[in-house]
Amino acid sequence: MQPVIDAGFHATAFWIGVGGALGVGVFARWFGLDRDRAFYPTVMIVIAFLYVLFSAIGGGSALAVELIIGTGFALLAALGFKLNPWFVVVALVGHGLFDWVHPHVIANRGVPPWWPEFCSAYDVTAGVFLAVLLVRAKPREDAAGRT
Repeated sequence: MQPVIDAGFHATAFWIGVGGALGVGVFARWFGLDRDRAFYPTVMIVIAFLYVLFSAIGGGSALAVELIIGTGFALLAALGFKLNPWFVVVALVGHGLFDWVHPHVIANRGVPPWWPEFCSAYDVTAGVFLAVLLVRAKPREDAAGRT
């Protein structure tokens, strides 16, 4: 089966992704949800497996490859939790780049046509947001409140 490529850029989905990531980041920061070092890795793990869900919706033809790729991103998130939160930044931005390539290399009929723009914008914005938090963190404390 050939990958499904949708012609056209979905600008609304892109901007909703940017706004969604900023909204979640600000909300989490405001209420202290991101004080726990598990917050951003957990967000990344959920993101990593959405293509698996789409594969199931689309009949499962891409299930194996989506599971393998999702597991790779989940492992990066786990490294970010255990070792260094910059792994989560790499996973988020990397997944955002993967979103642009995905429709050209993987045939997953369950992926909505607007998804690459939305998810890429969300992922990269969330990654940049987390990177800013990490850079601005106090010397002995990371963005998730870990000392």
